Amino acid sequence: MQAWRVHRNGEPSEVMELEETDRPTPGDGQVLLKVLAANINFPDALLCRGQYQVRPPLPFTPGVEICGETEDGRRVLATPALPDGGFAEYVVADEAALLPVPDALDDAEAAALHIGYQTGWFGLHRRAHLQAGETLLVHAAAGGVGSAAVQLGKAAGATVIGVVGGPEKAAIARRLGCDLVIDRRSEDIVTAVKEATGGRGADVVYDPVGGDAYAKSVKCIAFEGRVVVVGFASGTIPAPGLNHALVKNYSIVGLHWGLYNTKDPAAVRACHDELTKLAAQGVVKPLVSERLPMADAARGVQWVADGTSTGRVVVLPAGGTR
Repeated sequence: MQAWRVHRNGEPSEVMELEETDRPTPGDGQVLLKVLAANINFPDALLCRGQYQVRPPLPFTPGVEICGETEDGRRVLATPALPDGGFAEYVVADEAALLPVPDALDDAEAAALHIGYQTGWFGLHRRAHLQAGETLLVHAAAGGVGSAAVQLGKAAGATVIGVVGGPEKAAIARRLGCDLVIDRRSEDIVTAVKEATGGRGADVVYDPVGGDAYAKSVKCIAFEGRVVVVGFASGTIPAPGLNHALVKNYSIVGLHWGLYNTKDPAAVRACHDELTKLAAQGVVKPLVSERLPMADAARGVQWVADGTSTGRVVVLPAGGTR
């Protein structure tokens, strides 16, 4: 089969190589899946760079989430077992963790529903306890992780403020449903949020960026606000001033969605049931900006690494268009 392999760490476009290799062999409790679509995530870029919290042995295949097909023809969502990730024609995955694909979504959309939307749902509901009528501030609102949080925030009845970089991404954030869009390149985030909320600030901040995004967020956080730390796409991990959290009476909560797979798998399935209902209602629908053939996967991972992509970039190993 064909698979993208990484033999040394570095930039995705430089270290990912398309090779012929053997199909992976399922172990106990695992199944072989044909990859219908593989969604590109920022952790795939970090894996290539050797900067992710999990460092599979070299060589490995990146690709942390897929829509796949079982031997009996069922479409399922899966997180492939590294080092044999999803940018391949076949993967193996734990059978107990497979989730059924919502009928409302095609292969590419389904591949993008899993990690990003689960992260958004757990971040907003389990960690931040977002309530209808509250104000939600989402950084990187036109990106893969941010776009999911925007849709889920609107579904929860929140007023959603999206932060983006540039007019193209601003237009996408508006189409996603943001009530207000702030272009961080030309507008001051703190001033804009305070003006939009009558000086109160944002009740919940969803931050997959870190760095300056976090620093600006805590300057416009509301009384008893919650900052959900999702990741550090900026490359800078902020050092929170706990005295500031004390004085302003806000909470800083971390979210590592993968822990729920081992600590509370029933909650993951319950979340998927909720996401399936929202997809059936048309309330959530992953924004797939690019559907790439297998040969262009490394280019797609580099787009995500560079922060130039919008929505989700999905690889279709079988060459399909679903």
